[in-house]
Amino acid sequence: MVVALVFLLLSLTPSLLPRGPLFQGVVSGGSAALGYCLGVFFTWLVRFMISRDEPWRSAGRVAWLVLAASAVVGTSLMLVWFASWQSEIRDLMGVDHLSWSAYPTIAVVGLIVFFLLMSLGQGFGFAVRWCVRQLNKVAPPRISAVIGAGVVVVLTVFILNGVIVNYSMQALNASFAAANDETKADSSPPTSSLRSGGPGSLVSWDSLGREGRVFISKGPDVEALTRFNGVPATEPIRVYAGLESADSVREIAELAAEELVRTGGLERQVVAVGSSTGSGWLNKGTVDSLEYMYNGDTAIVSMQYSYLPSWLSFLVDKERARQAGRALFEAISERVQAIPEAQRPKLVVFGESLGSFAGESAFGSIPALAARTDGALFSGPTFNNTLWNDTTADRDAGSPQILPIYDNGSQVRFIADETDLDRPDAPWKQSRIVYLQHASDPIAWWSPRLILNEPDWLKETRGDDVLSSTRWIPFVSFLQVSADLAVSTGVPDGHGHNYLSAIPYAWAAILDPPGWDQAKTEALVPLLNRD
Repeated sequence: MVVALVFLLLSLTPSLLPRGPLFQGVVSGGSAALGYCLGVFFTWLVRFMISRDEPWRSAGRVAWLVLAASAVVGTSLMLVWFASWQSEIRDLMGVDHLSWSAYPTIAVVGLIVFFLLMSLGQGFGFAVRWCVRQLNKVAPPRISAVIGAGVVVVLTVFILNGVIVNYSMQALNASFAAANDETKADSSPPTSSLRSGGPGSLVSWDSLGREGRVFISKGPDVEALTRFNGVPATEPIRVYAGLESADSVREIAELAAEELVRTGGLERQVVAVGSSTGSGWLNKGTVDSLEYMYNGDTAIVSMQYSYLPSWLSFLVDKERARQAGRALFEAISERVQAIPEAQRPKLVVFGESLGSFAGESAFGSIPALAARTDGALFSGPTFNNTLWNDTTADRDAGSPQILPIYDNGSQVRFIADETDLDRPDAPWKQSRIVYLQHASDPIAWWSPRLILNEPDWLKETRGDDVLSSTRWIPFVSFLQVSADLAVSTGVPDGHGHNYLSAIPYAWAAILDPPGWDQAKTEALVPLLNRD
């Protein structure tokens, strides 16, 4: 119980994002249960190692009173500090403060989670003890203990993977497939032949999926573009193929490429290949920015490869995202390369969250990405992005993990906002690449390694929106950042996993559109939104 109390108190320390009472209760209850389990395990291990068969003496009444008093005093002090830390981080991000009702909610949720997990743990322990008792009839106690624990662990994993996870995934797939069939109220079939699902399209409107229909329905029209730029605009081309538009990832990608050819997209100034998130979503601000900058003389193409939201798709269907990113880029690149060089459009790639993982999957290195495209913008990279991780690991000495400098910024730049685009003050080659990432984005910084390893981003100077009081705590930090994942987009732009206002600045720096300047970027920002 002592270890459980310590873990409970440490769970109230700050992490990357403001935590509401529900998630704080889950983190606190989970931390306390984990601490209790660790305490029990190490106690058992010590007894096992020193071969003490007689039962240990139970803690006396005084010891329990001291523990209870420590719990009351320690929890009271930590709640005061918790309130202070939460107020500080909420002020930093422009989020409302917690109300008085948050604190009893934390206590109730924490207790429920603690006792639920304790019940599961006790059930596991009962199964181990029963198994050991049976094995004791035919084997020495030490061997029985090891084999018994191993058997229960294997059976538990088998049941979780073979039964619970299987049926859960079937239910989730059915649920998200039904959601994919829905059409948002402001999404309607296009009347233009320059949009997928419209007249003459190779892709049916119904097969686009919910997010595909949103992508096709939205965006600035010719009137809005003309009004903003002051000269007659061209109608933008938007191409999309849904998960139900063809039978396989490769066929969906090929269909999207053929649709791009049909619409005349290869004759535009810019062809942008966008990798969507798990559900097929694209950041509207990323797409709209390009269309405003080129006054509609653009063709933007994307595809869907899953029904599931990014976090779930990443856990269970990551390889499909990788395949989709490669297939779509290769299909488009093949057709662009077939055009005489002097007549080719600019070819750029982009993606956000799991889309950034998919988007960079077609390239083995930064030089390869630069050689095959005219630029790239990846927002909110995930902790498992291969190219992003490799580049960050090879960063120039002295540059931090949250904003690394690679090869003196000659090809790729890492930014938290537009002011970082000039960092470092060194030449930036064409075919520019930008990774947009926030120091407070748990999608980027979560990792299983947090359980036992302190990350560089907590060893080094904190980012502007991460409290200096944030510390790495074994096991606890992993639970805290895991909880942050669930609320990563619930904070204002510029924090967490919410990317918007820096996007047009990044595109302007990557592409340097003709006739575009800083004033136009500043005027564009208020017109943009994510959804």
